[in-house]
Amino acid sequence: MKKALTIILILFTISVFGQKSPTEKAQPIVAEGKLLYKSEMASWYGTDVFLENYKDIENVGGYFSYSENATAICVFFSKSEKPKVIGTISFDSSYDVAKAKTDLTERVFTEAENDLYQIREIALRELQTNRDGLFKFYENTDPNIIPLIYDEEKKVYILTGPQQHGVVIFGNDYLLTFDKENKLVTKKQLHKNIISIEYGNVEEGVEVEGAMHSHLPETGDFITATDICTLMLYEKFAKWKTHNVVSKKYLNIWNCETDQLTVIPMSIVDKINKDQENRRKKNEK
Repeated sequence: MKKALTIILILFTISVFGQKSPTEKAQPIVAEGKLLYKSEMASWYGTDVFLENYKDIENVGGYFSYSENATAICVFFSKSEKPKVIGTISFDSSYDVAKAKTDLTERVFTEAENDLYQIREIALRELQTNRDGLFKFYENTDPNIIPLIYDEEKKVYILTGPQQHGVVIFGNDYLLTFDKENKLVTKKQLHKNIISIEYGNVEEGVEVEGAMHSHLPETGDFITATDICTLMLYEKFAKWKTHNVVSKKYLNIWNCETDQLTVIPMSIVDKINKDQENRRKKNEK
C-alpha cells in the first residue's frame, strides 16, 4: 500500500495536460495557511519579547500580527479611544527572539495596520456578543483572532487554541470576510465540530508518525488554511511526519517535515485499496 501510494503521489504532483491537478488547485489554501502560521508565530514570540521590555501593562489594549515580505511583525497598541502603536516586534523566518527587532516608539497605525486593527475589532465584538450563537466555547481553550489582508481580500480567522500542553485542536474555527470599507460581509464556521488530538502522552519508545481527521461536506474537499496553520504550529512538538485530512472527494496528505501538500482523489485511493485487498486474498490461497 505504501509503495503504491508513493507512485500515486509522484503522478499527482505532475499536472495533467490542460488541467490543474487537485494538488495545484489547493496551493492558494497552502499559501494562506502559511501566512496564518507566520502571524501566529509572530504573536507567540512577539508577546514574550514585548512584555519583557514594556512596563506599563495597563496601557496595552491588544495586539495583532502580519507579514511584510519575509518579515513577520507583531504590533501592540494602546488602550485608548484612538489607539496608537506602542510596540513593534519584528522577526525573520527563524523567529529567534535573540534576533528580534524591538521598537517601543509610539506612533500612529500605517494604513494597512489600521485596516487590520479595524477588522480585528469588529471580529472581537462579534465574538464577545455572539448574538446569533455561531461561536462555540470550550473548557481549556482560547479563541485566537487572526486578521489577514491577502490578495486584496480582508479576512479574520478565529482559531481555537489549547490551554493544555500536549494537545492539538482542529476545528471550532471561523472565517469572517470584509469589504473594502472594512464592513463585515459574511461569517461562517469552517469545521462543524472540534477535534482534539493528544500527542504528549505517547508511551516511551513508541513513535507516532502522524494523525488524521475528516471533513464533512460543509467544510469542503480540501484541507483548510486553519488546518495548515495549526499543523505548522504544533507538528514539531508532536513529532509527526504526516497528517491526513479525508473528505468525500480527496485524501489531503500534509508532509509535516517539508510543509508540502499532496491531494489525491478518493477514487484513486479506493482503487489502490481494492487492488491491495485482491493481492492479499490471492496470497492467502
